[in-house]
Amino acid sequence: MKPVEIGKAYDKIASWWSGELQTSIRGLPYIERAIGLCAKRQKALDVGCGTGGRIVTALVNAGFDVTGIDVSQNMLKIARDNHRGVNFVLGDVCTWESSEAFDIIIAWDSLIHIPYRMQRKVTRSLCGSLADKGVILITVGATDGVIMGTMQGETFYHSSLDEDEYLRIMKAAGCRCILLERDQFPEDHVVIIGIKG
Repeated sequence: MKPVEIGKAYDKIASWWSGELQTSIRGLPYIERAIGLCAKRQKALDVGCGTGGRIVTALVNAGFDVTGIDVSQNMLKIARDNHRGVNFVLGDVCTWESSEAFDIIIAWDSLIHIPYRMQRKVTRSLCGSLADKGVILITVGATDGVIMGTMQGETFYHSSLDEDEYLRIMKAAGCRCILLERDQFPEDHVVIIGIKG
């Protein structure tokens, strides 16, 4: 399943998604911990920002100039309505490039949607987009392979490397692991926080 197809699937559930996550605090303690590790609070990137809910809000409230990228037009329309001062980009993180260096990059439940063959490249690229002492937070599936799932009747592609491979990629890209936790046991959902330099 290509990222553009993922975007179309999310387009169909964007209104439901926005309402469902309106009061959700899932992941916020990790996001706040990552923000607290930042040496500077200037530029932030939210990969797979969706409707610009809790993550974008936390980053804006912490004083960051935020860029959000997502493959769903309808999700971004809601995000733009909710956050007028944020730079939202319709794009695929597999091919998107930026000349900016970010003080924090968050990819919460978004890397799982990229093609399996792109996992290593995208993880390296995100680490490479960090400023010195920049913080990266990603969530992964921790089980190597591809699975298909459904949400609100729509089919979604998921892929992941095993957690040790993500740690190897991050280390080779100059990021040291600060935290690795399974936060949704018994599901294979892993939070990794790293710092560059």
